[in-house]
Order: sequence, then structure tokens, then C-alpha cells
Amino acid sequence: MAGGTQARELVYLVTGGCGFLGEHVVQMLLQREPRLAELRVFDLHLSPWLEELKTGPVQVTAIQGDVTQAHEVEAAVAGAHVVIHTAGLVDVFGRSSPETIHEVNVQGTQNVIDACVRNGTRFLVYTSSMEVVGPNTKGHPFYRGNEDTSYEVIHSHPYPSSKALAERLVLEANGVKVQGGLPLVTCALRPTGIYGEGHQIMRDFYRQGLRLGGRLFRAVPASVEHGRVYVGNVAWMHVLAAQELQQKEALMGRQVYFCYDESPYKSYEDFNMEFLGPCGLKLVGTRPLVPYCLLVFLATLNALLQWLLRPLMLYAPLLNPYTLAVANTTFTVSTNKAQRHFGYEPLFSWEDSRSRTIRWVQATEGLAHPSGS
Repeated sequence: MAGGTQARELVYLVTGGCGFLGEHVVQMLLQREPRLAELRVFDLHLSPWLEELKTGPVQVTAIQGDVTQAHEVEAAVAGAHVVIHTAGLVDVFGRSSPETIHEVNVQGTQNVIDACVRNGTRFLVYTSSMEVVGPNTKGHPFYRGNEDTSYEVIHSHPYPSSKALAERLVLEANGVKVQGGLPLVTCALRPTGIYGEGHQIMRDFYRQGLRLGGRLFRAVPASVEHGRVYVGNVAWMHVLAAQELQQKEALMGRQVYFCYDESPYKSYEDFNMEFLGPCGLKLVGTRPLVPYCLLVFLATLNALLQWLLRPLMLYAPLLNPYTLAVANTTFTVSTNKAQRHFGYEPLFSWEDSRSRTIRWVQATEGLAHPSGS
């Protein structure tokens, strides 16, 4: 199935294929997987750009479906050789209930695993998250860590808890016999903060700055560093991992890999200004304008209001105890595990990643359908 031939013989399924990362994985597969015969794109909301992909040499099949519905997942997986499972509910603000987050991220992942087992699909690459590790709510820094670095993992928020559970399901499924008797081979990729074309939060910051007269106000100390990674490189790592997983089962099976590239380590706000600055915004202040103790009070107050108002209305402020802890805690990785195990090198340089993101930010304002939305 995965020999050296370049004949188009493989069927890939990308769950969440119309999401921010999923769209880039779809495009990368079409560009970088020469054995691709059919590409199935499974998503709750199908995007119009899928129609543009149906004229090439690869059969692109759009499947509208919900990962929480086992029968829909089963139908999508049937006959696929490889599944790249990017579908998930990313919610650190409390827009969704904890039950919904668990249903999508945990039960949805179990549905994908079960469908692979029942259909004889042997290769599964899962999009995990750095938040499976941290930052934790105690504010312990993770400074230039790797996949084996010791760190006190504390999950109190529904989103990282769900990602940790889902990742464990995927890794523990490695080696389970699928239909036909061969073993399932799985691995998980943990992106740090993804940026690039289609990044909704970057777009939100840009529009917020425009509303404030071209200014954003510093809220996080510049000394707090975050690891960030360009979406094109994350997509490339997924595609390469899926390809090499078929050749290196013993080495890559049940492994986790941080997603990384050459993007510099900076505070979240200073990093964003690498793109928003050339677009006309200015970051005001050399230190946070609001004292940290006041931010803690406001975050706690927001969490209380969210709990009190949930029966009546959706209250999902950007600031809550979890987002405050993440923003104020250094989390950076230093690793070459993906390079050692399956030859990963970033496809896009920092300069290219930066210029592509700047061009996208500049083009978003006023567009009805920005790329990746």
C-alpha cells in the first residue's frame, strides 16, 4: 500500500478539513503527496473553496459530517488508508459548555479510532496541542523544553483537559488490531501557538486595533516568551508524518512530536506586532498598563459572571483565569525529534512565514471570504 511507487493509490481523510489548520493540510496534501488518489475532506461546515479543488488529478470528496456522530465518521473513514484527524473544538474562552468540548474532542476522537479499527484503516495522525502539557495554572515556565522534559501538568480548564484525554486515546490505540488483523499505527503532533493565513484571533486583534485608532495596549510583560509556529509548517509536518508513519511504524508509533519551526520566541503581543506593525498598528507601553493583581481580579470576576450568566446568556470574555495564566507564562520548545524521527525540516522560513501572514492581514479587511475562514 505504501511502497515506493508514485502511482496514485492512496485515500486520505482529513477531519476538520475546512478549519484553520485543516485547510492548509488539505492544500499541502494536494501539493506534496504524489500517491494521493482521493482526498476526503470531512467537516461540519463545508467551505466554498472546496469546489475549486475538484478539477485537478486528485479526486476531492467533500463530506459534511459531525465527528460526534459515529455513523457519519464510519462512513467517511470506510476505504481510507490514512486519517489526519484535525477536527476539534478549540475553546479557551468558554463559548461552549464543558460537555460539548468533551463530546467533540474526546468522544469525536474515539469515534475516529473506532472507525479506523472497524474499517481496517491503519494509519492515524492526530492534531494535539502544546496545552496537553501546559502552561499550567501555577505559572510554571516551560523554557526551551522538549517532548521528554519533566513538567507538572495541571488541567483545570475543559479545553486542555479534553485534548489531553483525546491524545491519550490516540496513543493507547497504537498497536490495536484493525479489521484484517494488522496493527493500527498512531502518532500525535503538538503545535505551539499557530499563526498564519486564516488565524481568526490575529484578525480579531487587527480589527480591535483599528477600532482603537491604530493602537493596541500591552497587557503581558515582554519577558514572557511564547513558542509560535507557522500554519504552513504545521500542515507540512502533518503530511510528512502521515507519509513516514507508513514506513516507520516501530519508530513513530505511539510517539508525540512538538510542531516547531524558525519563528522567534517573543511575548504573545510582541510576536503579533511582527505582522500587525507593518499593517499600521502600534503597541503602546513598555510594560503592562494594568497591574497583574488587577488582571487576576478581573479574570476571576469574569469567570464568576460567566458561571452566573450561563443559564441566561453567553458571556465569553477574552480574559479568564486560564487565558491569563497562558498569556503570562513562558512556554517555548527546543527540540528536533520530528527531524530525527521522520526528516522534518520547516518548509517555510521565518521571513517567508512573516511576509505571507502580513499580506494576508493586509488583505482581510473588507473581504467577504478571507482565506481560511
